[in-house]
Amino acid sequence: QGQLVESGGGLVQPGGSLRLSCLASRMITSTFNMNIMGWYRQAGEQRELVATIASDDTTKYSDSAKGRFTISRNGSRKTVTLQMNDLKPDDTAVYYCTRQIGTDIFWGQGIQVTVSS
Repeated sequence: QGQLVESGGGLVQPGGSLRLSCLASRMITSTFNMNIMGWYRQAGEQRELVATIASDDTTKYSDSAKGRFTISRNGSRKTVTLQMNDLKPDDTAVYYCTRQIGTDIFWGQGIQVTVSS
């Protein structure tokens, strides 16, 4: 099974941008391409979907992410990226990379994103 390793989080001012990356290590490309890759976030007790991308590059976004965030994937590199623009304090959360195959969802360790002046 592939381990999901996130990077790119940190502190940013409101209106700024961050780019989160997730590497599906120890996973062969063909297996990676079978997964729906995604990002979730958790600021309180509940985790919420941010965006997902399927192997055919079909994307899905939460209402809060539409127009500001862009998810993309690279099968040969086994990475999924979340470009976040016009960040707001409400975007502050721990962001988790996920992969889903069938009904099984696997989670990364999470990475902190803080939007504050």
